[in-house]
Amino acid sequence: MGPLVILGPGTLGLSLARHAAECGLEVRLVGRDFTHARTGAQKVIAIWRRALDDGRLNTATFQVFNERLCPSESLMKALAGAGAMVECLPEDMALKAAVWSFLGTSWPTEVMPLTASSCLPASLIQETAGCDLWMQNFHLFVPVHRHPVVEVASPPNTPEIFRFQAQELAKRLELQLVTVQEDLGLAASRMGLIQGLEAMRLLEAGQATTEALDALMTLGYGHPCGPLELSDRIGLDLRFSIAEYLHRSTGDCRFEAPNLLKEMVAKGELGRKSGRGFYTWNPDGTKS
Repeated sequence: MGPLVILGPGTLGLSLARHAAECGLEVRLVGRDFTHARTGAQKVIAIWRRALDDGRLNTATFQVFNERLCPSESLMKALAGAGAMVECLPEDMALKAAVWSFLGTSWPTEVMPLTASSCLPASLIQETAGCDLWMQNFHLFVPVHRHPVVEVASPPNTPEIFRFQAQELAKRLELQLVTVQEDLGLAASRMGLIQGLEAMRLLEAGQATTEALDALMTLGYGHPCGPLELSDRIGLDLRFSIAEYLHRSTGDCRFEAPNLLKEMVAKGELGRKSGRGFYTWNPDGTKS
């Protein structure tokens, strides 16, 4: 497989870029412009540099990782000779559709198109964009290196060769591939979102504290973190936008955002990214 193109140097895109480079893939990172892509690459390199300084990485490995991660000047240049592209843009249909509409006019047939969307089905993105590229959902979990699974949903009638290529990419990334049927909101997102929203409703009703609700799920059910902490890590604005989209699209009351979530997003309390959500977060991403 040729180089992996990652479109979108946000939290997910950078986490994937780091993991892919560490797994031996050549990564081409694309942003709004070269400066945006280069700034994202520098953030990943800074993580490796800290590992080098701490003795967790040797100089030779540090240099190899650096060489595998390349910020690109333009998307079309990055796609030349690539094996696959994973679009890691925000969960915004208008934004995704605009990008894929542009790509659909000059897409290199040898490059496998993937969207990392956890909510919007690939076929719906393609329909809105007016293109037909056999795109598949390739839903990753952040940070990618700590969550070795990828959820893949393929539109009906997707050729077997494209399904096989998605499997091969998952293997290269050392991720367990889980196949699900395409639907509004992929399986993992629907399950995680409903649990998070219910925890918010319990908190809003005064049933228990934030820490207590999370402890019930971590200590009682063995989850690595509770639903409220997870919401903070994902971003409360993202949780809110996905909940609104699914509630509006399905009419299912389970996806209706609690008033508490609406109020927190309105106040800019977005979780880890803003320093405050259900918890208070330090600049290094740890809880206070």
